[in-house]
Amino acid sequence: MRRREFITLAGASITWPFAAMAQQPGRMYRVGGLSSGPRNLPPVVAMFDELRRFGFIEGQNLTIEWRQYSLHIDLIPELAADLVKAKVDVIYAAGDAAIRAAQRATTTIPILGGTDDMVEAELVKSLARPESNTTGISILSSELDGKRQEILIEAVPALRRMAALADSNRTLGSRLQALEDGAHAHGVELSVHQVTRPEEIPAAIDAAKASGAAGNTLSALPRMTSVFQSCPISQTKTLKNLG
Repeated sequence: MRRREFITLAGASITWPFAAMAQQPGRMYRVGGLSSGPRNLPPVVAMFDELRRFGFIEGQNLTIEWRQYSLHIDLIPELAADLVKAKVDVIYAAGDAAIRAAQRATTTIPILGGTDDMVEAELVKSLARPESNTTGISILSSELDGKRQEILIEAVPALRRMAALADSNRTLGSRLQALEDGAHAHGVELSVHQVTRPEEIPAAIDAAKASGAAGNTLSALPRMTSVFQSCPISQTKTLKNLG
């Protein structure tokens, strides 16, 4: 999904719980946010812009309860419970852990989730029929990992060895096996380097370089991509063929 398309869809999606609400004069509506990042990120700003178009204006009839946990994932359940206590009308949750925590905290407050793959993570039964108080947006899917890998292989015809960085907290073994099978089908050897924390990325990059990889892909690593990109140039310049 392209970034612009995601921002547009995210902006429209948050209006789902409000669409059927006839605005009541004098009522203050509340939106809760549970995310590792601040509320000024483009998709979040787009959501609030869309609400403004529907007449829900912060400071007038809308209050935003934002809970940022940064890297403190242990705080997520507590922050989710705090949003429920704040009696928000809808919870926007970013990432698998935040969505699960919100689902455990409430079965009645609508939850808008944004994560890699809502269905594969079993957060909803399907996007068309979530059958719960949760809906949302799948930013990535297992098919896209394979597509990125294919594009990289086609772009570098001489490629014989490549590496994949995968978040072991979020990437299923079946997905990694599919990537390996896809690489082998093109005569390319794939080495998979799994990480669980952002600080493990530099070592994974060094291991990928040591394996002789001439290209690298990121397997559904939105949480860690910014950390990867912030690594010293000396660590990343030989792995610049990113899918």
